Amino acid sequence: MQQNIPDIPALKVACIGEAMVELTLDRDRAGSARIGFAGDTLNTAIYLKRCAPDMAVFYVTRLGQDQFSAQMLDFMQGEGLDTSLVGASVDRAPGLYAIATDAVGERSFAYWRDRSAARELFAGGGPQLSALAGFDVIYLSAITLAILTPGARADLMGWLQGFRRGGGKVAFDSNYRPALWPDAQTARRAIEAMWRLTDIALPGLDDEQAIFGDTDRAAVRRRFVSYGVQAGALKCGAEGPVPFGLGTAADMKFAKAGHVVDSTAAGDSFNGAYLGAHLGGASPLDCLRAGHDLALRVLGVQGAILPKGS
Repeated sequence: MQQNIPDIPALKVACIGEAMVELTLDRDRAGSARIGFAGDTLNTAIYLKRCAPDMAVFYVTRLGQDQFSAQMLDFMQGEGLDTSLVGASVDRAPGLYAIATDAVGERSFAYWRDRSAARELFAGGGPQLSALAGFDVIYLSAITLAILTPGARADLMGWLQGFRRGGGKVAFDSNYRPALWPDAQTARRAIEAMWRLTDIALPGLDDEQAIFGDTDRAAVRRRFVSYGVQAGALKCGAEGPVPFGLGTAADMKFAKAGHVVDSTAAGDSFNGAYLGAHLGGASPLDCLRAGHDLALRVLGVQGAILPKGS
């Protein structure tokens, strides 16, 4: 006799942050650039959706009512993201940044984001924090925290406490951009408080050392043990990721990058693939490999987002 198996609702993930217009400068042609759309949490949302197409991945931000904003919405929707929690500012537009890469793929950035519409997030117009109720996972980064007003940042972190008590999970990456913070102490205090609210930690070693002064990755891991983090990975560049929670890195070997074209979004892509695997029930080692393998592919292309099907 055929059994009726109930449908299992897809996990709902909200990725919160700032989406920007991206100009990738051509090293070989002065005055030439490619226009795209990116941002650390947007990159992760896109890669998460690509790696876990059955998940409902929402992007949460504010844009303007200009042509760049309209095209950005089309871009997000074309990647399968739910944009119903993207607010619209009447007097602001998306931020913009330009990327230049050197011969070995290292990046330098120039930003124009002081009047970004995303800086109004949770501080007046929609979406409101109440719109995040009902999600299974919230993902954000230290860039998300940095662009918010102090009041909106405090409100969000307070809301996340209740979200976790209700069974929700929080994933966080300490993408540290000193220029976005009033001072290093404010950044350190906010980021440490956020780590204590985090279930799935996805920091980079360089960021953690810059923020907290850790001497090596062992010191970072010890600090995260003190926070109570049970899952996630410390991204250590060419050395490969180190797991938090169960398992050790002693017998884990990861492929090295070949020719590095552009390191933009390597960490963001790791986060998306890791989250897709972790939330899908994969083993800790498979999660690490999924993240690392995707990051290697991203290192080999120009810009933040791999062409579809590549």
